[in-house]
Amino acid sequence: MPGTDPTAFRLPERLAMKADAELIADDDRRFAEIRAALRSQREQLEQRRDRLRLAPGRSGEAALDRDEELRRLAERIRTLERFGDDACLGRMVIEGDPEPVYLGRLALTADDGRRLLVDWRAPAAEPYFAATRLEPMGLQSRRRYRWSGGAVVDYWDEAFTPAALAHPGALDDDSAFIRSLGDHRSTRMRDVLGTIQADQDAIIRAGARGALVVDGGPGTGKTVVALHRAAFLRYADSRIGRGDGVLFVGPNPAYLDFVADVLPGLGEHGVELCTLRGLVAEGATAPPEPTARIAALKATGDLVAAIEALVAEAERVPAESTALDTPWGEVRLGRAAWAEAIAAPDRATPHNEARAMVLETLIEIAMDGFDPDAVPEAALRRAFERDEALAEAIEQAWPLLDPDRLVAELWSRPALLRRVAPQLADDDVLALQRDDPSAWTQADLPLLDAARHRIGDPAHERRRRRRDEAMAEEREQRARVADELIAADDSELLLMRMLRSDDARASLADEAALPTADVDRFAGPFAHVIVDEAQELTDAEWAMLLRRCPSRSFTVVGDRAQARAGFVESWPQRLRRIGLPDATVATLSVNYRTPQEVMTEAEPVIRAALPDASVPVSVRRSGFSVRHGRVDELDTVVDAWIVEHADGIVGIIRADADAPSARARNDRVVVLAPEAAKGLEFDLVVLVDPASLGSGITGAVDRYVAMTRATRQLVVLDGPGLDTLGA
Repeated sequence: MPGTDPTAFRLPERLAMKADAELIADDDRRFAEIRAALRSQREQLEQRRDRLRLAPGRSGEAALDRDEELRRLAERIRTLERFGDDACLGRMVIEGDPEPVYLGRLALTADDGRRLLVDWRAPAAEPYFAATRLEPMGLQSRRRYRWSGGAVVDYWDEAFTPAALAHPGALDDDSAFIRSLGDHRSTRMRDVLGTIQADQDAIIRAGARGALVVDGGPGTGKTVVALHRAAFLRYADSRIGRGDGVLFVGPNPAYLDFVADVLPGLGEHGVELCTLRGLVAEGATAPPEPTARIAALKATGDLVAAIEALVAEAERVPAESTALDTPWGEVRLGRAAWAEAIAAPDRATPHNEARAMVLETLIEIAMDGFDPDAVPEAALRRAFERDEALAEAIEQAWPLLDPDRLVAELWSRPALLRRVAPQLADDDVLALQRDDPSAWTQADLPLLDAARHRIGDPAHERRRRRRDEAMAEEREQRARVADELIAADDSELLLMRMLRSDDARASLADEAALPTADVDRFAGPFAHVIVDEAQELTDAEWAMLLRRCPSRSFTVVGDRAQARAGFVESWPQRLRRIGLPDATVATLSVNYRTPQEVMTEAEPVIRAALPDASVPVSVRRSGFSVRHGRVDELDTVVDAWIVEHADGIVGIIRADADAPSARARNDRVVVLAPEAAKGLEFDLVVLVDPASLGSGITGAVDRYVAMTRATRQLVVLDGPGLDTLGA
């Protein structure tokens, strides 16, 4: 366990000079204090949690507040349990202040109030990440730790002033950082918080207003920036941290698995991660659209607009007035009354939920026709709520809709599709029809999502009625109890009469016990949305994200040169067209992941299809040249690498990755298609039969993406037949 020995440093023999007590004694003392503070705070929070659990039960809002406090305590305890000495990232010495400032994954104070760690997201921590020799930001020196297994296995100091250069230290500039980039990979993204670079930190700390594009080629750290930005915004922006939160959208499930540990490692548990397909329940099982033509038709915004047109057709003013009979006389609702009622709901309110608003507006208009002093209001309202003519009229003017059925009708009723999407050619309309209109494909998901958000749950009205009936019954029951208590009250002050006050009656109602709908945690709204590999999104997919973020606060991460369908627009042009105007573009141009040997071969591949592609500059060499061979050497190449390297991951990238014969039978070997490899990285990449990935932009992008996943070595195997991977 970390911290059981006097020192947290486990330096290899080659770094013995760094183990000098003069260099590390202060750090060890601080680590011991951090260890004690983590233990003390965790124990205090656990005691507080246990007291809260044992407290008398509560109801209503008090119960919700108690549950929220328990959730918050559990989250903090989980964070404290996760960290040991390695909660500390590094330290900085500020000019004029001899006491080092230690940076951490979380803020931490000692029991006596002394600051032990500054949260890496705090403004006071910014110089640690952003200082350079040209702009030292008041720093004298900076120390970065390299942790492994809860111990410091390396560290290095950077000096920004002559005084720091003269002070004893382990000065080796950036070489340790560059060397660390070639470390073996695993199935999870490495922790790189301690080595965030200045250009990356500036983007992480940028404001959340509007859309920020993080543009950069392979290996520039776009995903790292995106994940750390999610944690930073949750900390620094109160609207995001305490409001609707952050949605982080990745390209595929393998990507989400790869980055799963990053946010918890930053002390952040409040970000929702999913893929675009994961936003819709059917996304887990929906197959790809069989033909590219149909997929392209569904990818535009035209069919999303067609859904809106269908809903608008269902919200119509009746041609004739509606006569309502009551015991106190007849009232007529004419076209003006209906027009006012139908215009009452906000357009953001789902159609099925808005029906209750329309009905309520009609009842209020009808009640205005009676003298409130002559007609009992409650009885009049009940009469209108039970009026069959009004119920029939509302069903005609604002019927409840089923979103899934509405989408299915687009693929089964060509006349309807022509009416709501007149821009479609006749042969396109016919091509969109299918035998089973509800056999959803991946291309249908954005349309299902649009219909469900615009229309809402078909069962909403039924659930609302059950809820209203349950609330009425609850109130009547409590009123009877209150009457009995008042009748039995023989005290001098007659305190029980207070139960008849409106406030008392409202406080007695237990809404937590009433029927509710299941919560879709991805439905939104979110205060901020971060989307990685955004160059692949279609217009219809962008609409899925826009409707979840009314504030239009986005971080858009991508590389135009990695767009499989091509990307002819600029980022501002693209985003302006889909509804995100005035986007700011921040560019990352340094490739930290892919060695120069690999980029030398990968660059011509993408430039052959996209001459103006922005290819990043690699900062390091791996020492391994790119190797070429035949497909029938696959087993030999992989087996030899596994035997030679005790650690590290092999990525085999091939066109037929889903075929049973291509399945890997080693837990250190991953087999993927190029599109599923985006965002991932491997020590060794074996690209199998690159010619089989196709031609044109898509083929070039797939080859470029596959090649640039390598952090050490790339092997390209050409040839006709595909061999299987041996055990």
